[in-house]
Amino acid sequence: MEQDIGLIGFGEAGSTFARAGAWAKRAHVFDIKTDDPLARAAMVNAYEGAGVIGAGQLQEVVRGRRLLLSLVTADQALAVAVAAAQSLAPGAIYCDLNSVAPQTKRDACQAIESAGGHYVDVAVMAPVDPARLSVPLLLSGSRAEQALEALNALAFTNMQVVGPDVGRASSIKMIRSVMIKGMEALTAECVLAAAQADVLEDVLASLDASEKAKPWTTRADYNFDRMLVHGTRRAAEMEEVVRTLEGLGMDAEMTRGTVARQRRMGALGVATPPAGLSAKIGCIAACEQQKGRMDQP
Repeated sequence: MEQDIGLIGFGEAGSTFARAGAWAKRAHVFDIKTDDPLARAAMVNAYEGAGVIGAGQLQEVVRGRRLLLSLVTADQALAVAVAAAQSLAPGAIYCDLNSVAPQTKRDACQAIESAGGHYVDVAVMAPVDPARLSVPLLLSGSRAEQALEALNALAFTNMQVVGPDVGRASSIKMIRSVMIKGMEALTAECVLAAAQADVLEDVLASLDASEKAKPWTTRADYNFDRMLVHGTRRAAEMEEVVRTLEGLGMDAEMTRGTVARQRRMGALGVATPPAGLSAKIGCIAACEQQKGRMDQP
Protein backbone atom coordinates (compact mmCIF):
# COMPACT_ATOMS: atom_id res chain seq x y z
CA MET A 1 0.00 0.00 0.00
CA GLU A 2 1.42 3.39 -1.00
CA GLN A 3 2.06 5.71 1.93
CA ASP A 4 1.36 9.43 2.09
CA ILE A 5 4.30 11.83 1.95
CA GLY A 6 4.64 15.05 3.87
CA LEU A 7 6.60 17.45 1.69
CA ILE A 8 7.89 20.60 3.35
CA GLY A 9 8.95 23.11 0.72
CA PHE A 10 7.86 23.16 -2.91
CA GLY A 11 10.63 25.01 -4.70
CA GLU A 12 12.78 23.60 -7.50
CA ALA A 13 13.67 20.38 -5.68
CA GLY A 14 10.30 19.60 -4.12
CA SER A 15 8.27 20.29 -7.24
CA THR A 16 10.73 18.42 -9.49
CA PHE A 17 10.65 15.31 -7.31
CA ALA A 18 6.85 15.33 -6.97
CA ARG A 19 6.32 15.62 -10.72
CA ALA A 20 9.00 13.08 -11.65
CA GLY A 21 7.65 10.55 -9.15
CA ALA A 22 4.03 11.22 -10.07
CA TRP A 23 3.33 11.45 -6.34
CA ALA A 24 0.18 13.53 -6.93
CA LYS A 25 -2.42 13.00 -4.19
CA ARG A 26 0.04 10.97 -2.11
CA ALA A 27 1.96 14.18 -1.41
CA HIS A 28 0.68 16.65 1.17
CA VAL A 29 2.67 19.86 0.72
CA PHE A 30 3.33 23.05 2.65
CA ASP A 31 5.51 25.89 1.41
CA ILE A 32 5.98 29.06 3.44
CA LYS A 33 5.42 31.13 0.30
CA THR A 34 1.71 30.43 0.64
CA ASP A 35 1.85 32.82 3.61
CA ASP A 36 2.95 35.63 1.28
CA PRO A 37 -0.03 37.31 -0.45
CA LEU A 38 2.18 38.13 -3.44
CA ALA A 39 3.36 34.54 -3.89
CA ARG A 40 0.33 32.56 -2.76
CA ALA A 41 -1.43 32.33 -6.13
CA ALA A 42 1.71 31.06 -7.86
CA MET A 43 2.23 28.41 -5.17
CA VAL A 44 -1.38 27.22 -5.39
CA ASN A 45 -0.98 26.95 -9.16
CA ALA A 46 2.22 24.95 -8.65
CA TYR A 47 0.39 22.55 -6.31
CA GLU A 48 -2.43 22.12 -8.81
CA GLY A 49 -0.03 21.64 -11.70
CA ALA A 50 1.69 18.78 -9.89
CA GLY A 51 -1.55 17.32 -8.60
CA VAL A 52 -0.38 17.46 -4.97
CA ILE A 53 -2.49 18.40 -1.96
CA GLY A 54 -1.54 21.83 -0.69
CA ALA A 55 -1.82 22.72 2.98
CA GLY A 56 -2.35 26.08 4.63
CA GLN A 57 -0.17 25.29 7.64
CA LEU A 58 2.93 23.20 8.33
CA GLN A 59 1.12 21.22 11.01
CA GLU A 60 -1.41 19.94 8.46
CA VAL A 61 1.39 18.27 6.52
CA VAL A 62 3.31 16.92 9.51
CA ARG A 63 0.45 15.57 11.60
CA GLY A 64 -0.06 11.85 11.02
CA ARG A 65 2.51 11.49 8.23
CA ARG A 66 4.96 8.60 8.58
CA LEU A 67 7.42 10.00 6.03
CA LEU A 68 8.45 13.66 5.78
CA LEU A 69 10.84 15.26 3.32
CA SER A 70 12.22 18.70 4.20
CA LEU A 71 13.33 20.72 1.17
CA VAL A 72 13.53 24.34 2.27
CA THR A 73 16.16 27.07 2.06
CA ALA A 74 19.30 26.61 4.14
CA ASP A 75 18.44 29.42 6.55
CA GLN A 76 15.06 27.84 7.36
CA ALA A 77 16.10 24.19 7.76
CA LEU A 78 16.54 24.19 11.54
CA ALA A 79 13.50 26.37 12.24
CA VAL A 80 11.32 24.07 10.14
CA ALA A 81 12.57 20.98 11.97
CA VAL A 82 11.84 22.58 15.34
CA ALA A 83 8.36 23.61 14.18
CA ALA A 84 7.64 20.20 12.64
CA ALA A 85 8.64 18.44 15.87
CA GLN A 86 5.64 19.98 17.62
CA SER A 87 3.20 17.97 15.47
CA LEU A 88 5.31 14.92 14.65
CA ALA A 89 3.80 11.43 14.74
CA PRO A 90 5.79 9.02 16.95
CA GLY A 91 8.15 6.96 14.81
CA ALA A 92 7.84 9.23 11.76
CA ILE A 93 10.91 9.39 9.51
CA TYR A 94 12.05 12.94 8.90
CA CYS A 95 14.40 13.15 5.91
CA ASP A 96 16.30 16.43 5.94
CA LEU A 97 17.51 17.04 2.37
CA ASN A 98 18.62 20.61 3.01
CA SER A 99 22.10 21.92 2.27
CA VAL A 100 23.28 22.85 5.77
CA ALA A 101 26.23 22.22 8.06
CA PRO A 102 26.49 18.97 10.01
CA GLN A 103 26.09 20.98 13.22
CA THR A 104 22.78 22.34 11.91
CA LYS A 105 21.61 18.84 11.07
CA ARG A 106 22.57 17.55 14.50
CA ASP A 107 20.59 20.38 16.10
CA ALA A 108 17.60 19.54 13.89
CA CYS A 109 18.02 15.86 14.74
CA GLN A 110 17.80 16.65 18.45
CA ALA A 111 14.50 18.48 17.93
CA ILE A 112 12.98 15.68 15.84
CA GLU A 113 14.16 12.77 17.97
CA SER A 114 13.22 14.48 21.23
CA ALA A 115 9.68 14.51 19.84
CA GLY A 116 9.77 10.77 19.13
CA GLY A 117 10.63 10.91 15.44
CA HIS A 118 13.53 9.43 13.47
CA TYR A 119 15.85 11.92 11.78
CA VAL A 120 17.85 11.08 8.65
CA ASP A 121 20.55 13.33 7.21
CA VAL A 122 20.23 13.33 3.40
CA ALA A 123 22.72 15.13 1.17
CA VAL A 124 21.67 15.94 -2.40
CA MET A 125 24.93 15.68 -4.34
CA ALA A 126 24.01 17.21 -7.73
CA PRO A 127 21.46 19.60 -9.26
CA VAL A 128 17.98 18.04 -9.19
CA ASP A 129 17.36 19.12 -12.77
CA PRO A 130 17.84 17.27 -15.07
CA ALA A 131 18.72 14.29 -12.83
CA ARG A 132 15.36 14.35 -11.01
CA LEU A 133 14.83 11.07 -9.12
CA SER A 134 18.22 9.74 -10.24
CA VAL A 135 20.03 12.56 -8.44
CA PRO A 136 22.68 11.04 -6.14
CA LEU A 137 21.69 11.05 -2.48
CA LEU A 138 23.87 10.26 0.54
CA LEU A 139 22.09 9.16 3.72
CA SER A 140 23.34 8.96 7.29
CA GLY A 141 21.69 8.34 10.64
CA SER A 142 20.50 5.42 12.72
CA ARG A 143 17.45 4.94 10.46
CA ALA A 144 19.23 5.61 7.17
CA GLU A 145 18.58 2.11 5.82
CA GLN A 146 14.88 2.43 6.62
CA ALA A 147 14.79 5.83 4.95
CA LEU A 148 16.54 4.41 1.88
CA GLU A 149 13.77 1.82 1.52
CA ALA A 150 11.11 4.50 1.86
CA LEU A 151 12.80 6.74 -0.72
CA ASN A 152 13.25 3.80 -3.05
CA ALA A 153 9.47 3.29 -2.87
CA LEU A 154 9.13 6.89 -4.05
CA ALA A 155 11.25 5.98 -7.13
CA PHE A 156 14.56 7.51 -6.07
CA THR A 157 17.21 5.35 -7.74
CA ASN A 158 20.68 6.60 -6.82
CA MET A 159 21.22 6.40 -3.06
CA GLN A 160 23.99 5.37 -0.69
CA VAL A 161 24.05 5.01 3.08
CA VAL A 162 27.35 6.46 4.34
CA GLY A 163 27.06 5.73 8.05
CA PRO A 164 24.93 5.78 11.21
CA ASP A 165 25.94 9.26 12.37
CA VAL A 166 23.81 12.29 11.58
CA GLY A 167 26.12 14.89 10.03
CA ARG A 168 28.29 12.51 8.04
CA ALA A 169 26.33 12.88 4.78
CA SER A 170 26.17 16.66 5.14
CA SER A 171 29.90 16.81 5.96
CA ILE A 172 30.66 15.14 2.63
CA LYS A 173 28.44 17.59 0.77
CA MET A 174 29.56 20.71 2.61
CA ILE A 175 33.28 20.03 2.28
CA ARG A 176 32.85 19.05 -1.38
CA SER A 177 31.13 22.41 -1.91
CA VAL A 178 34.34 24.21 -0.96
CA MET A 179 35.66 23.05 -4.33
CA ILE A 180 32.50 22.98 -6.48
CA LYS A 181 31.02 26.36 -5.58
CA GLY A 182 34.44 27.85 -4.97
CA MET A 183 35.37 27.06 -8.57
CA GLU A 184 32.20 28.81 -9.71
CA ALA A 185 33.13 31.92 -7.74
CA LEU A 186 36.71 31.83 -9.02
CA THR A 187 35.33 31.45 -12.56
CA ALA A 188 33.41 34.69 -12.16
CA GLU A 189 36.41 36.57 -10.79
CA CYS A 190 38.73 35.26 -13.51
CA VAL A 191 36.43 35.63 -16.51
CA LEU A 192 35.07 39.06 -15.62
CA ALA A 193 38.60 40.35 -15.03
CA ALA A 194 39.77 38.85 -18.32
CA ALA A 195 36.87 40.45 -20.18
CA GLN A 196 37.64 43.82 -18.56
CA ALA A 197 41.29 43.50 -19.61
CA ASP A 198 40.28 42.43 -23.13
CA VAL A 199 42.20 39.17 -22.82
CA LEU A 200 39.27 36.80 -22.37
CA GLU A 201 39.95 34.57 -25.38
CA ASP A 202 43.63 34.30 -24.46
CA VAL A 203 42.91 33.39 -20.85
CA LEU A 204 40.31 30.79 -21.80
CA ALA A 205 42.60 29.31 -24.43
CA SER A 206 45.37 29.07 -21.86
CA LEU A 207 43.05 27.26 -19.48
CA ASP A 208 41.96 24.91 -22.26
CA ALA A 209 45.58 24.10 -22.97
CA SER A 210 46.16 23.08 -19.36
CA GLU A 211 42.95 21.09 -18.81
CA LYS A 212 41.06 19.08 -21.42
CA ALA A 213 38.04 17.80 -19.47
CA LYS A 214 35.69 20.41 -20.98
CA PRO A 215 36.27 23.70 -22.86
CA TRP A 216 36.48 26.57 -20.41
CA THR A 217 34.05 28.62 -22.47
CA THR A 218 31.47 25.91 -21.78
CA ARG A 219 32.41 25.63 -18.13
CA ALA A 220 32.33 29.38 -17.56
CA ASP A 221 28.97 29.65 -19.32
CA TYR A 222 27.54 26.88 -17.13
CA ASN A 223 28.98 28.35 -13.92
CA PHE A 224 27.49 31.75 -14.67
CA ASP A 225 24.11 30.10 -15.25
CA ARG A 226 24.25 28.45 -11.82
CA MET A 227 25.31 31.63 -10.00
CA LEU A 228 22.91 34.03 -11.71
CA VAL A 229 19.89 31.82 -11.13
CA HIS A 230 20.80 30.26 -7.78
CA GLY A 231 23.50 32.55 -6.34
CA THR A 232 21.44 33.76 -3.38
CA ARG A 233 20.48 30.24 -2.34
CA ARG A 234 24.00 28.96 -2.94
CA ALA A 235 25.43 31.78 -0.82
CA ALA A 236 23.21 30.64 2.06
CA GLU A 237 24.48 27.09 1.57
CA MET A 238 28.08 28.31 1.55
CA GLU A 239 27.48 30.13 4.84
CA GLU A 240 26.83 26.64 6.19
CA VAL A 241 30.09 25.47 4.60
CA VAL A 242 31.87 28.27 6.50
CA ARG A 243 30.25 26.96 9.67
CA THR A 244 31.36 23.43 8.77
CA LEU A 245 35.00 24.48 8.35
CA GLU A 246 34.99 26.59 11.48
CA GLY A 247 33.54 23.64 13.35
CA LEU A 248 36.68 21.76 12.31
CA GLY A 249 38.86 24.57 13.66
CA MET A 250 39.87 25.66 10.16
CA ASP A 251 40.09 29.06 8.47
CA ALA A 252 37.35 29.64 5.89
CA GLU A 253 38.76 32.76 4.21
CA MET A 254 38.37 31.56 0.61
CA THR A 255 34.95 30.13 1.30
CA ARG A 256 33.80 33.45 2.75
CA GLY A 257 34.88 35.00 -0.53
CA THR A 258 32.77 32.43 -2.35
CA VAL A 259 29.77 33.41 -0.20
CA ALA A 260 30.24 37.06 -1.18
CA ARG A 261 30.65 36.31 -4.89
CA GLN A 262 27.67 33.94 -5.06
CA ARG A 263 25.48 36.45 -3.21
CA ARG A 264 26.60 39.30 -5.45
CA MET A 265 25.77 37.33 -8.59
CA GLY A 266 22.41 36.19 -7.25
CA ALA A 267 21.52 39.74 -6.19
CA LEU A 268 21.63 40.88 -9.82
CA GLY A 269 18.18 39.34 -10.21
CA VAL A 270 18.72 37.59 -13.55
CA ALA A 271 16.08 34.86 -13.43
CA THR A 272 16.64 33.74 -17.04
CA PRO A 273 20.24 34.29 -18.16
CA PRO A 274 20.85 34.87 -21.87
CA ALA A 275 22.40 32.06 -23.90
CA GLY A 276 26.15 32.12 -24.45
CA LEU A 277 29.11 33.34 -22.40
CA SER A 278 29.52 36.70 -24.13
CA ALA A 279 25.84 37.50 -23.66
CA LYS A 280 26.07 36.63 -19.97
CA ILE A 281 29.13 38.83 -19.48
CA GLY A 282 27.29 41.71 -21.12
CA CYS A 283 24.21 41.05 -19.00
CA ILE A 284 26.24 41.02 -15.79
CA ALA A 285 28.00 44.26 -16.71
CA ALA A 286 24.68 45.97 -17.51
CA CYS A 287 23.04 44.74 -14.31
CA GLU A 288 25.97 45.82 -12.14
CA GLN A 289 26.01 49.23 -13.81
CA GLN A 290 22.28 49.62 -13.19
CA LYS A 291 22.64 48.45 -9.60
CA GLY A 292 25.52 50.92 -9.08
CA ARG A 293 23.29 53.77 -10.24
CA MET A 294 20.53 52.65 -7.88
CA ASP A 295 22.95 52.45 -4.95
CA GLN A 296 24.15 56.03 -5.43
CA PRO A 297 22.65 58.57 -3.01
